[in-house]
Amino acid sequence: MTEDFDMLAAQIRACRVCQSALPHLCRPVLQGSATARIRIIGQAPGTRVQASGKPFTDPSGDRLRGWMGVSEAQFYDPRLFAITPMGFCFPGLDAKGGDLPPRRECAPLWQDRVTQSLTQVELTLLVGLHAQRHFLKLERSASLTDTVLRWREHLPHYVALPHPSWRNSGWLKRNPWFENEVLPFVQSRIREILASAL
Repeated sequence: MTEDFDMLAAQIRACRVCQSALPHLCRPVLQGSATARIRIIGQAPGTRVQASGKPFTDPSGDRLRGWMGVSEAQFYDPRLFAITPMGFCFPGLDAKGGDLPPRRECAPLWQDRVTQSLTQVELTLLVGLHAQRHFLKLERSASLTDTVLRWREHLPHYVALPHPSWRNSGWLKRNPWFENEVLPFVQSRIREILASAL
């Protein structure tokens, strides 16, 4: 029996499993509905998303929407897009000011249940290596570059993307094939899915 997404989302938003390990309040952030056709699975909310309670409300979100070729209104329409990161809460910062990895407790608790509840999803964007390792069953030694370079192997269900963080600007410059080959496909496929959803 398929689990109701709205009920599951309410359970996720109420989750406090990691509270004792975090220096701030748990604030699980996600978006979606049972009708969502495209799913985005990133790493975990950052500091701005922790404050806003809304996914990708930062420069990474701007870049991701540009990669996808969608407007802000489309992106934040839960009837179309489910946004379900590997870790639903901001995990904190490391000594260099970068985001820590998603909490390990989160994915085993929720990701399979979320997948089973989103029965209308036609395309899932795996944003960053954490999501790629989990959903593509990659070895720990798998590199992001190799995984994204082999993006066609995971179609039609998945497309592997680098994280749209400004920290990856150097990667984008070194790998122009990403913008020349992967993004045109992503934008075309998203346009097809959204057209059929309307």
